[in-house]
Amino acid sequence: MESIKIKGDRQLDDNELEEVIASKQSPRLLGLVSGVIYDYEIFDRYVLERDLERIERYYRARGYYRARVRAARVVLKGRGAHVTILIEEGPPLVLGRVDVHGIESLAPSDVRRLLAEVTSQLPLGKPFDELAYKQASNELSRGLADLGFAYAKVSSNADVDLPHNFASAGFWVEPGPKAVFGEVRIDGLGPLPEAPVRRALDIQPDKPYSQFAIDEAKRALLDLGVFSAVSIEPIMGAVANGGAPVRVPLQVRFERAKLRSVHVGGGVEADSLKTDAHAVAGWESSNFLGGFRKLRLEAIPGVVIFPTRLPNFQRPEHLLPEMRLRAEFRQPGAFEARTNAVFRSQASIYPVLLSSQQSSSAPVLGYRDLRASVGLERSLWKFYGALSHNVQVNSPFTYLGTRDPDLGTVVISYPELYLTLDLRNDRVSPHKGVFVSVDAQFAGLGGSARDVKLQPDARVYVPIARRLTLAGRGSIGMLFPQNYGQTVADNASTGTPGTADRPTWVRDIQLMFLRGFFSGGAGSNRGYGPREIGPHGVVPFYNPGQTTAAQAASCAPDNPNRSSAICDLPLGGFSLWEASLELRFPVTGPLTGALFSDASDVAPYLVRFRFDRPHLSVGLGLRYETPVGPVRFDLGYRVPGLQTPSAPDEGVPTKTLGLPIAASFGIGESF
Repeated sequence: MESIKIKGDRQLDDNELEEVIASKQSPRLLGLVSGVIYDYEIFDRYVLERDLERIERYYRARGYYRARVRAARVVLKGRGAHVTILIEEGPPLVLGRVDVHGIESLAPSDVRRLLAEVTSQLPLGKPFDELAYKQASNELSRGLADLGFAYAKVSSNADVDLPHNFASAGFWVEPGPKAVFGEVRIDGLGPLPEAPVRRALDIQPDKPYSQFAIDEAKRALLDLGVFSAVSIEPIMGAVANGGAPVRVPLQVRFERAKLRSVHVGGGVEADSLKTDAHAVAGWESSNFLGGFRKLRLEAIPGVVIFPTRLPNFQRPEHLLPEMRLRAEFRQPGAFEARTNAVFRSQASIYPVLLSSQQSSSAPVLGYRDLRASVGLERSLWKFYGALSHNVQVNSPFTYLGTRDPDLGTVVISYPELYLTLDLRNDRVSPHKGVFVSVDAQFAGLGGSARDVKLQPDARVYVPIARRLTLAGRGSIGMLFPQNYGQTVADNASTGTPGTADRPTWVRDIQLMFLRGFFSGGAGSNRGYGPREIGPHGVVPFYNPGQTTAAQAASCAPDNPNRSSAICDLPLGGFSLWEASLELRFPVTGPLTGALFSDASDVAPYLVRFRFDRPHLSVGLGLRYETPVGPVRFDLGYRVPGLQTPSAPDEGVPTKTLGLPIAASFGIGESF
């Protein structure tokens, strides 16, 4: 089976119909060659005949009762069969009326809620969809259970008027008596303790019955990390006469997961700043010291191959070792049944490479980075919140060359509040839904920096067809520094770092590197390399010992010996905006593609979003599905005329093969 083409399907998508038939096109390696790695699919005319019936039945289920498959043309070429299926859809069967009976005695607010749940699934004036019809009945039952009607019964019926292409749906409800929770019975724990399980369940006898409470309890038990599956089933007994609410016991069953695990792996990263290779090794216990406490340890050793980088892959001259050690301890049920206390620590050493054009005379800097945080986190329905206090200590050193005498250790201490609302249908490869997050940091409880840093982010996923997704992302960032940043602002307005003494200049640039906003790269604007968008200028500690005046003179615009590798390094900014639009589509098998457009800017001014500097890039991406998420490759092109006006604070982005393009690799979608 070399190819299957479906024509005439204007209302439904090709991929949607291909999923309901048994005949399959032979998969092609990278979408080009069949019979390599993947087995051929065999053409069977009897299977094809049944597939035509399946297509018609599927159309009826989607509201197109007059749909007919007019023909299935088969062309044989050599060993290959090419099939074309012709469809005549006909007019849709429109839903004109929806009635819900038996809820009149409920509170008006409850009636409105139940009706909204039904009409959200069955909008009037749209084709009558059988799957949505069944889902509406399920949502009605669930809504009644959320209101405490555990014994509610819902029946439904649909009338179809084919001559007029009109459908009506009706639902009949018997709410039954109100219910409360009864005894909670637990099976399947084995040697595991029961007390923390009941604490996470947080369901007390004689509390009002609610399906929402049951779902939240199930999620809380899965979040403990010691169960691979959890079921909570109500035990429905006989209904006694009388006015007292009926008690409904619950039966909780588990499938235990492994309490300890070891993971190993590795990876290679290449971009316009660096090329590195690293390994990953970790150990995790989900019942450390009992009580379902979780301890995770991880080590990521690696090496940066310097100065090898995209796109020209220079000859390696030095190997710069790097290392990251992480530890995380999680205490469930801290202060409240479903609130976790979390302790994290991290120790790292890594090179700081700011430019793809680093001067051969500049030192290669590195940081010893120590971080620790303690906080609380809590989930409720689709909401997640974390409040923590964080301390990081950054101590600079040099891999090569001499360290600037004014460059010293920096301590940053800040509380952080992180909130999310996740309404996506899938976290790894979302097809529809919304994700919103807010990150707020307040530095100044000790340490070197005092500032407020805010970054809200929103992502929207719209299903265009069954396997066609339009994804959008928008984010802004605002930094309000109180005791640093003046030299960056001076550089933006005058092209020079100002009159600050050299230690203050170095300190400002160092704090902006750690706290400021940057844009560009695989998870940002994909037509640029990392940190290429935003204010650029002189970074003094890449020229140790040189005075402020001497550095300003050597980087003056009219200096014939001016070096971009020294004078046009990223400084960070105070205001950020980013926007992305992406169309995701299937290619073949596990291979999918994406057309994207990214725009962003970083400004050296407070709360100033420069939309006249869009830095617009467009491009094409490929994703290959793996068990750990899609492996992603993106190639972005910077659109001429839609970048930025000529300005002294803008850097010069890297070109690849002489073209204004950038390539990026990663695991997982860009957003």
